[in-house]
Amino acid sequence: MTKLTHFGFQQVDEDKKAGKVAEVFNEVARHYDLMNDLMSIGLHRAWKAFAINQAGIRKGFRILDVAGGTGDMAEAFAKQTGQEGEVWLTDINESMLQQGRDRLLNNGTLLPVVVCDAEKLPFPDNYFDRVMVSFGLRNMTHKETALAEMHRVLKSGGKMMILEFSKIWAPLQPAYDLYSFTVLPWLGKHIANSESSYQYLAESIRIHPDQETLKKMMDDAGFVLTKYHNLSAGIVALHTGMKL
Repeated sequence: MTKLTHFGFQQVDEDKKAGKVAEVFNEVARHYDLMNDLMSIGLHRAWKAFAINQAGIRKGFRILDVAGGTGDMAEAFAKQTGQEGEVWLTDINESMLQQGRDRLLNNGTLLPVVVCDAEKLPFPDNYFDRVMVSFGLRNMTHKETALAEMHRVLKSGGKMMILEFSKIWAPLQPAYDLYSFTVLPWLGKHIANSESSYQYLAESIRIHPDQETLKKMMDDAGFVLTKYHNLSAGIVALHTGMKL
């Protein structure tokens, strides 16, 4: 019997979700960075800067950027690891990864770029010092499987970091909903020529596990010392955990 899963507020067959998510990102890839600036009024840069600061990167570290898309996080990590380190930019969506590869090359940064599924990472056990996923976990079909894979490839003593939209402070929810379901699709229609893609992205945020639920999912995947930092009243949260 076919299992169902969420695609925004819709219920779809599990084996069809990845394809539908791919359609979304194929449509928005070219305008992705511009839309991030417009949608968050530039705040996404501060959220990512906070995550990078919390990562504690050292020279020579091996870092895996999962669902790294247009490569802004990978580029920042590469500056910190230096030539002695490794930073892998990965994404399941080839259109997004092409944008990331071109961005890095245009900025004079040469990194390994790999199309891969977070639920089936093509890396050995205990390889990376840091694993990062930014605004990508909510689009994964089997989040528990992806978390287990990220735990597998992380070294003992390594840190897992998840930057993702989360549950906003309750008094702000009505205004946030109004913005999400009116302004975001309007921007998507007029800037990225894809109103439906940004309707899905707004819906996917509401379906994604809240802070405590995601923390428990990380605990269940084997991470320890898990915690989270709410950013911008909980619009976004940074979850971290370690591997024993």
